[in-house]
Amino acid sequence: MSSMRTTSPAQSSPRKGKRLALPPFRPVQLATLVDSVPTGDRWLHEMKYDGYRLEVAVGAGEARAYTRSGLDWSDRFTGIVAAAAALDVRSALLDGEAVVMDMHGRSRFQALQGALKGAPDTIDFFAFDLLELDGEDLTGRPLAERKARLRDILPDGNPRLRYSEHIVGSGEKLLHSFCEASLEGVISKRADARYIGSRSGGWLKTKCIKRQEFVVVGWTPSDKSRAFRSLILAIHDKGKLRYAGKVGTGFANDEIFRLMEIMAPLERKEPTVEAPRAEVRGAHWLSPTLVAEIAYTEMTNEGTLRHPSYLGLREDKKAEAVVLETEANVAEIAAPAVSKVKISNRDRVIFPESSITKGELADYYAAVAPVMLPWVASRPISLVRCPQGRAKKCFFQKHDAGSFGDAVKHVGILEKDGHEEPYLFIDTADGLVTCVQMGTIEFHGWGARIEDVEKADRLVFDLDPDEGLDFEAVRKAAFHFRDILKSIGLETFPMATGGKGIHVIAPLVPKADWPEVKDFAHRLAQAVAQSDPDNFTAALPKAQRKGRIFVDYLRNQRGATAVMPYSVRARPEAPVAAPITWKEMETIDKPSHYHIGDPAELVKRAGSKALAGWGRANQVLPDL
Repeated sequence: MSSMRTTSPAQSSPRKGKRLALPPFRPVQLATLVDSVPTGDRWLHEMKYDGYRLEVAVGAGEARAYTRSGLDWSDRFTGIVAAAAALDVRSALLDGEAVVMDMHGRSRFQALQGALKGAPDTIDFFAFDLLELDGEDLTGRPLAERKARLRDILPDGNPRLRYSEHIVGSGEKLLHSFCEASLEGVISKRADARYIGSRSGGWLKTKCIKRQEFVVVGWTPSDKSRAFRSLILAIHDKGKLRYAGKVGTGFANDEIFRLMEIMAPLERKEPTVEAPRAEVRGAHWLSPTLVAEIAYTEMTNEGTLRHPSYLGLREDKKAEAVVLETEANVAEIAAPAVSKVKISNRDRVIFPESSITKGELADYYAAVAPVMLPWVASRPISLVRCPQGRAKKCFFQKHDAGSFGDAVKHVGILEKDGHEEPYLFIDTADGLVTCVQMGTIEFHGWGARIEDVEKADRLVFDLDPDEGLDFEAVRKAAFHFRDILKSIGLETFPMATGGKGIHVIAPLVPKADWPEVKDFAHRLAQAVAQSDPDNFTAALPKAQRKGRIFVDYLRNQRGATAVMPYSVRARPEAPVAAPITWKEMETIDKPSHYHIGDPAELVKRAGSKALAGWGRANQVLPDL
């Protein structure tokens, strides 16, 4: 495939200057499944690879490889990491796919599975995007420019690091040729679009065959051996696991025995799905933790698979994140990136003191969607709904019985008593605006993404001042808290909450489990309060907070939420929670500095160099 390569003398010359720090992981941009390839020259078309999505970070003389959920898998992709560390760059962050190619130039997921078990130097990395180069954030630049700069830094002849070629236009012909060659399909991307770490509609995928992930919830025994005959599959549908059929083909003998060893400790007495008794007679049921990639011809009216074939286990995805993909209409998805949700009663006043209407609220969220979605998308959320306006009855909502429609999705999460509940999440501008149509003003999110709800990707400390304390006290406290966290190795970023206080946020690689995160946050808050009892308290009773700032650590536990960046608050004058820099923290006048009338400024600020690193860091929970 040809590409739009542009090379300047400055880009071709060796880079000078000291090496820069390793760039942090960023939420990856995801593609939406559509029914046909989009037409027109504004789309670039690439091969859809059959492997593991990776971000490769280069800096400080080393390289790291991260999965799509942010886990550090450098030890599994040693060949790729070694090749990336040798790149002639001061720093870089590459997005791409780890694959194993056969002799016909086809990537094969099962071959990758085998290579991960003992031959990591046979795995190649096809890079298709460049998010950072030499300390410069490129996500706000057009894709065509990012790809041109990507190609310039990739060495010729290195099989471990390859450039993902593309063509402009003629996507249907490309899909036809790929399908004839038994490839997986085509990824189509807007050539002029910025990189958005969510499912924005700017990337589309068209498949030659149907395939996706399913949760393995059991197995049926073979009458010829001690192994299984088939795996029992399930899928999350409206936040609940439902039966999706069985798969009994595609298994090599060694894979069968490997699966039997993996499944043995997961056995349980009771099933997690309802299934036809005749189809699961004699079944061994499993806790729903394993995820398998399955190819199939179609899905029946009953929701089960026809002619399924096993391709391999997906260790990079958690069962909670496995939902059924359905093909969207390409004509609707490929339209300009604006919300198509119709807002009823646009003139209804939602903020009575300033006459701000429901329509204006919806327009705000549609405008900030490109910068808000990287933070709120694919994260369990709770909504503050005020159907009659902020001055009337408002309530939190985290579950949905289906009234929100298809744009607002569900992820099944186990509760303490073992049953599963459907939590809300969104990943598009339509999802944001649909929530507004349903009366939502505020968006609050978990400290984890749906890819793994048991691993925190941030610490949030809410510095909440007692009545009577002015903002200067909050400002001073925020800097003090920043310095304490920095002294134990945590870089932080402030967010003006739109309320009374400031959030001090430490982004994390999603590695630590919730009990560890909660214990760390609690002990740190107590230590801060003990070291400066005149200004801080970690005491929960309000009577003990008089004249001090409460270090609210309770947002750092499973199921707890915090207000999301760019969320409007249900407060007078419609203030907005806004990310700021520590430099801006020196002069900002109040936590409600930004409001619903500032979408253009907020979007512009989000793409500025000053905020380029906000909310991202390669750091894990330190010892305390």
